[in-house]
Amino acid sequence: MFGKALLLLTLVLTVVVGTSYLLSVETHPELQRVSNLNSGEPPVSPSKPPAGQTQKAVQQPAPEPPSENALGFMLARVADQYEQASRYPVWSVPLTAEQARGYQDNHYEPTTLPLPGDGKFTVTLEKYRFTRGDDILIAAAIQGSQVVGNRLEATLEVPNSREAVASTSLQDAAAAGYFEGSLSADEAPGEYRLIVEAKIDGRPVRHASSLTIEPYLGDFEGLGDPRISDNNLVIPVQFSAEESGSYALSAQLFAGQHPIALLQTEQRLDSTSDTINLRAHGTVLANRPLDGPLQLRSLQLRQLPAKPGDRTNHAFGPEEGYSFTPPDLDALTDTPAVNPESEQRAALLRQLANKF
Repeated sequence: MFGKALLLLTLVLTVVVGTSYLLSVETHPELQRVSNLNSGEPPVSPSKPPAGQTQKAVQQPAPEPPSENALGFMLARVADQYEQASRYPVWSVPLTAEQARGYQDNHYEPTTLPLPGDGKFTVTLEKYRFTRGDDILIAAAIQGSQVVGNRLEATLEVPNSREAVASTSLQDAAAAGYFEGSLSADEAPGEYRLIVEAKIDGRPVRHASSLTIEPYLGDFEGLGDPRISDNNLVIPVQFSAEESGSYALSAQLFAGQHPIALLQTEQRLDSTSDTINLRAHGTVLANRPLDGPLQLRSLQLRQLPAKPGDRTNHAFGPEEGYSFTPPDLDALTDTPAVNPESEQRAALLRQLANKF
């Protein structure tokens, strides 16, 4: 099985290297002209010689073929990247601003339905996952030259059966073309579809989007006292679970507006244990000018299935997160985490690179 994986990796890298060579601008200057046209730049045309001079043919150097060691070079780069990533334990990895935005699991991305002409029909929710009993706040906007009725209907339905379980009317908001209303999320946990219907130019138009309703899992109750242990900053997160079981917690560690690391762990909670310990490894904290309090943001808790096939349930910490003053971090060192399996994989990639 591992041999097949290595063969597949070799084939993929070969295609990437070959494709990059064939599509290079230096090898095919006509691609540069197409790129200029697409970007709005004027096309590049051959310069004309001054009057009285004859234009001489300029001999272009023949394109160099790709190096015979191109595949080895690519494998070596992959090995370098793998070794760099393996410095960090999987439960404490560096976090960029782009990754921090991408890890926000309960963010709802507004969906837009295009209308004839220049019209747009957009529905926005405050989040994607709702806890059972929450109010689902709905905002809708219709823009364009269309004639729109003064009321929209919103219906929550089960996707497979299309059974309607709740409905409401969205009323005109303060601005023209904007509507708002709310539904109760007091339904069984699961996936749902929200249908918002409007009368546009005298015809019904339906806008569909998805959401989930989660069971009540318990309450976040703040943080315990952070401490230093084994080159880690340990941050105790207190959660009172409604049911005993195994839970996975992830959170983003920030210093002011600067993301530091994504922290995650799994732990069993029951009536005798209500604390989940997140750890920030020394590799993400050592030798950094960290003055003032730190913050835990975007806390996401998953109740892991008790048996295969069970649903994974979610809960989320407060939107503002938690701020805390860390202990003295001078004892932390930028010592790579020990991960023999990752080191062996990086060494294997290096051996493959040396064969080309």
